[in-house]
Amino acid sequence: MARFQLVSDFAPTGDQPQAIEALVKGLRQGLQHQVLLGVTGSGKTFSIANVVQELQRPTLVMAHNKTLAAQLYREFKELFPHNAVEYFVSYYDYYQPEAYMARTDTYIAKESHINEEIDRLRHSATRATMERRDTLIVASVSCIFGMGNPANYREMSMELEVGQEVDRDRVVRRLVELQYVRESYDFYRGNFRLRGDTLELFPASEAARVLRIVFFGDVVESIQEVDPMTSTPLGSLEKALVLANSHYVTPADVLQRGMDDIRQELKTRVEELHHIGKPHHAERLEQRTLYDLEMLEISGFCSGIENYSRHMDGRKVGEPPWTLLDYFPKDFLCVVDESHVAIPQIGGMFKGDRARKQSLVNYGFRLPSALDNRPLTFEEWQQRVGQRLYISATPGDWEMKQADGAVVEQIVRPTGLLDPVIDVRPAINQVEDLMPELRARAQSGQRSLVATLTKRMAEDLTEFIREQGISAAYLHSDIDTMERMELLHALRAGEYDVLVGINLLREGLDLPEVSLVAVLDADKEGFLRAERSLIQVSGRAARNVDGLGVMYADKETKSIRKALSESSRRRELQMSYNIEHGIVPRTIEKPLMPMPRLADKPKGARKRAEKEGWRTDIVEGEIASLTKEMKKAARKLDFERAAELRDAVKELTDLLITA
Repeated sequence: MARFQLVSDFAPTGDQPQAIEALVKGLRQGLQHQVLLGVTGSGKTFSIANVVQELQRPTLVMAHNKTLAAQLYREFKELFPHNAVEYFVSYYDYYQPEAYMARTDTYIAKESHINEEIDRLRHSATRATMERRDTLIVASVSCIFGMGNPANYREMSMELEVGQEVDRDRVVRRLVELQYVRESYDFYRGNFRLRGDTLELFPASEAARVLRIVFFGDVVESIQEVDPMTSTPLGSLEKALVLANSHYVTPADVLQRGMDDIRQELKTRVEELHHIGKPHHAERLEQRTLYDLEMLEISGFCSGIENYSRHMDGRKVGEPPWTLLDYFPKDFLCVVDESHVAIPQIGGMFKGDRARKQSLVNYGFRLPSALDNRPLTFEEWQQRVGQRLYISATPGDWEMKQADGAVVEQIVRPTGLLDPVIDVRPAINQVEDLMPELRARAQSGQRSLVATLTKRMAEDLTEFIREQGISAAYLHSDIDTMERMELLHALRAGEYDVLVGINLLREGLDLPEVSLVAVLDADKEGFLRAERSLIQVSGRAARNVDGLGVMYADKETKSIRKALSESSRRRELQMSYNIEHGIVPRTIEKPLMPMPRLADKPKGARKRAEKEGWRTDIVEGEIASLTKEMKKAARKLDFERAAELRDAVKELTDLLITA
């Protein structure tokens, strides 16, 4: 059996050894909840990798968004190159869920663009849970959304072995049942083709390996893995397990039972709608559902099949759906990264999804059973995960309460960098006091971040800073994803000296050039001026040896006092470590990669189209170019860029329609 094998040129150092030891000890003692309170730059991912190697248990790492999940996936992939490190996030490049707005009588059909590479990675992840113990899956919170029954997924598989006697036509029929498509020319993932006695299959979980099964009569003569492009043999196999091409694949008997249940629910619901005086809704529901049933009868699949998952799974009304968590063995370890954000997100998924679907049910677009195609509730999530590690620089109250003292600190950074000094100054002349600080940092080639309370103040302050001869830009919710990325890149490159924003927590800022973080009106209590937020914002300057945090306040609030106390405690621990080990802190050096200004492209296309009389060939060419770049970005797991390009494609497509 394969074991986790951590590969690294570095050994645990700083607080890492004691953190790893404490976490492993707690897990072996059976503690259900532990918190790793680790500051930015302390190597939390490396510590967790060491814990996983010690425990040798399948592991799920949950992140609160795709971008963070992609970053963690790359890091764990490097640390465990010989093990099954997998990636599981929503497979949509673009997703507009089905919805109905009763106020305006507007129905919005589901619109999506599935990312084939992410779909493959999802299949690879579920396959790994079934075949290997050395599996670590990095997943976004989408892993608590419903998917196919793992028992059906396991049952709907086919195992072939060299020397096995099996009818070739029977194998072909089985592949069709597993949702594979026969294709003679355009051969890609999820297809198979037959050439005489040779069957070639492109498995759902593979990107660059095709199974070539050679028959001699009714006997499997050989099984090879080959390159799909060149047909070069990559290796021989004695056995091959073929899993379904869909997580929603259903055995024939289960499918028939499910369709019978759907018909019964439809009959009951139509009668109910007529009884309450909604014949139009009843007619609409009947037409839509009967069409889906016809598709299920013909192909075993229909668009939106997930809305009938309760019937296919044989679940009762209100029972939770199957999720990725059910594919794991019972003893898996769950790691929740940035838990102060991820835990509230897990708790909020169910209610938002329910509100949207309830409207579809009320107005005859979906059967009531569609409500059971949903994410888990927070309580259901807790029931399905066993031992948990919560990781954050500022853990939430819920995690701390659950841990009940089982809090492991990782404060010391191996680099020797300290949390920035925090200076509290009067708010009455805050802008006047701030300007010399900004000018000094700009003259020394360093950057500054300034947090304001409102969007208007961010814009006005930015204009004022510019008038003083300092280059500045503002960052708030009206700035789209790609423009935010470009602004951050421009700040690092020195095009701007100052960035002004409202919420500097959500940007995922990693800017070693920033040496000053100023928080205006820090005594105005609220989420962005709470203890955890103040610590997080000040920490934006923790990658620079000259880091300084300035809080402008006319009174020292409870949050400010706690933030100052915690910052001082962390600085003292780091300084003691530095003195003991003779470490001289140095600013982190992070290379500045080129940043293509992709957000300018749609604007350029629009201008050229306007200039040349809405020539469709120009717009279509721009759409093709942006679509190509969108797919390229998605393949690199750069989802923020892919999302921006997707929006640009949609804008230009709308332009064609209205031209």
